[in-house]
Amino acid sequence: MSGPIRDSDNDMSAGDTVTGNVEVRESRVATVGNLGVVRALPTKGRRTVGAWCLVDVMQPSDALEPDPMEIGPHPHIGLSTVTWLLEGEALHSDSLGTEQPLRPGQLNLMTSGRGIAHAELGTSPGVLGIQMWIAQPEETRHGDPAFEHHGDLPRKDLATGEAIVMVGSLGDATSPARTDTRLIGAELSLAKGEVTIQAEATFEYALIPVEGLLKVNESIVEPGYMGLIPTGTDELRIEAGDSGARAMLIGGEPLGEQVAMWWNFVARTKDELTSAWRDWDSGDTDRFPEFASILDRIEAPRPMWVSADD
Repeated sequence: MSGPIRDSDNDMSAGDTVTGNVEVRESRVATVGNLGVVRALPTKGRRTVGAWCLVDVMQPSDALEPDPMEIGPHPHIGLSTVTWLLEGEALHSDSLGTEQPLRPGQLNLMTSGRGIAHAELGTSPGVLGIQMWIAQPEETRHGDPAFEHHGDLPRKDLATGEAIVMVGSLGDATSPARTDTRLIGAELSLAKGEVTIQAEATFEYALIPVEGLLKVNESIVEPGYMGLIPTGTDELRIEAGDSGARAMLIGGEPLGEQVAMWWNFVARTKDELTSAWRDWDSGDTDRFPEFASILDRIEAPRPMWVSADD
């Protein structure tokens, strides 16, 4: 699930700041289907954090009567989708024949490899959550698609709250979910006060507040912003204010590969992106098999580099 991804400039926006080793980047508003999202990643000059290449925080347009979550059948290549709900329930369906309900605290992890199609339908009002992508490395990105659901994930006690570890490891808490590169993804729920989280020096990190502002090392990061921490850091000092905070912590070893992203595809070249677009546009069921859904198929826009005559 995503909106169009466009090439970014290599500069920072007016709202971005750097304090110490934390770079605070402003997120931007985007639309996915009928849902508004705040897109923290990718951002200007920054495609990935570890192998993470997209973070969308769902934002209802109307808090009293929110639009339903209805994302019709659409394709992916070269990535794993991490679907994480904060409120409500949703149903995932895909071209592998999967139909899997999802509730808060549970993980749906879909790996596209060379190609998969899926849909997501909210089955309760007011679905809120976070959609994240992990770019697959060269070794696995042409492989078979796969899906896994984890209803019971490890939790790690923190001095002022706890972390639910979605993927990777945080201290001695390790998720059973598949990883193709070394990385971490966790939801932090914090009360007032400071907590120190041991970091992997080879990892780069991002902290994305969902509720409440946080102080990360010496920088203030609030909802609508992302705090980036470079490699070489051995601990993260995170402090929540009086009302506490909820945030996503992501990170990993730098991917080391230049990714090309467009629409719902993650590749390395425009030719690969064009090939995936043509296969979806033509209804190639070998790459993107059809599956049952009450939602309408999402048509792909023509890539801006492909002329109408091609």
